Amino acid sequence: MGETLFQSFVLIFSGAAIIATVALYTRQPLLVAYIALGAIVGPYGMKLITDVDVVSEMSRIGIIFLLFLLGLDMQPKALVSVLKKATSVALISSASFALSGYALGYAFGFTHVENLIIGMAMMFSSTIIGIKLLPTTVLHHRHTGEMMVGLLLLQDFIAILCLMVLLSGNLGEVDLSQLLMTLVALPLVGLFAYGFVRFVLLKLIQKFDRFHEYIFLVALGWCLGMAEISEILGLSAEIGAFIAGITLATSPIAQYIALSLKPLRDFFLILFFFSIGARFNLSLLPDIAIPALLMAGIVLALKPLVFRFLLRHQSEHNTLAWNIGFRLGQISEFSLLIAFVATNASLISEKASTLIQATAIITFLVSSYIVIFNYPNPIAVSDKLRRD
Repeated sequence: MGETLFQSFVLIFSGAAIIATVALYTRQPLLVAYIALGAIVGPYGMKLITDVDVVSEMSRIGIIFLLFLLGLDMQPKALVSVLKKATSVALISSASFALSGYALGYAFGFTHVENLIIGMAMMFSSTIIGIKLLPTTVLHHRHTGEMMVGLLLLQDFIAILCLMVLLSGNLGEVDLSQLLMTLVALPLVGLFAYGFVRFVLLKLIQKFDRFHEYIFLVALGWCLGMAEISEILGLSAEIGAFIAGITLATSPIAQYIALSLKPLRDFFLILFFFSIGARFNLSLLPDIAIPALLMAGIVLALKPLVFRFLLRHQSEHNTLAWNIGFRLGQISEFSLLIAFVATNASLISEKASTLIQATAIITFLVSSYIVIFNYPNPIAVSDKLRRD
């Protein structure tokens, strides 16, 4: 590693402070500034930071904390009700987006396997952007937030199945025993978490609730421990963190834990957006610029339309259907992970991988602008739309 971790942090957070100041003065969203910083100082830019692997791995903790905090504020009964309603929307929309991605890849001359993986990458919307741009009151206490969380969780589970296929190294085969283990693991992890919280964790919290440092430490340990257990059993760390949060949601201490962890979550999310920009290979941009712009344009137009149509079919209000559609109108961090895994398995070329990355970055940016300038959100530049 050409630079120490400390030096990397100095560059990331000092640079983020400077570029965020410029972004606020020019009325730009902050996550755009973080991605731009990564591209500028990363290995394909000024090369001030040449190894982003450690930063990228650490940044994943931000996503884990984000899902944990979501779980803390969602009552289990509400989640079950929403999942029942969202399942058909998630399945139909994912199939529609996968077919669109395959057709686009075919039109650009990629191979059959590359087209399948491009289709996979198109299926999902960003949990981070979708949730980060929701006001807290909407996220935790209104139907819009409940529906979005339900859709994103179902997409996460579909993404896990896709990653299992990719990790097998052959798109035509999948380890059925591993798939069965994953399907069985989900309810088992949920039952374990519920029992442990009820009979162990809540008793410890009640006994030592006056020691705030202990509560903070227990919350961290529970979140990360459940994330690791879930990953070992074939689920994702993100789903494990969400289960950890939702099993604590009925506890009186849940809101205190949520407030305590928010600054830590934001710290790691800055690393996440920085790593997106830093990993982007600028030298391949001329080769994939037109396909990436076209694919991003189709994603940005198609996803709001599909979600609006499906949600209206479920008897949701027209305004809410468009709102959710635009908030989910991008591809996902899971799309970046799919591209990374497929490249390492030699299933797709560097060009196809860069196409997915470029499409993700473009849709992240444009969909963020659409939401920030048109819908209530915590980081709006307009006082009228800013909602914490």
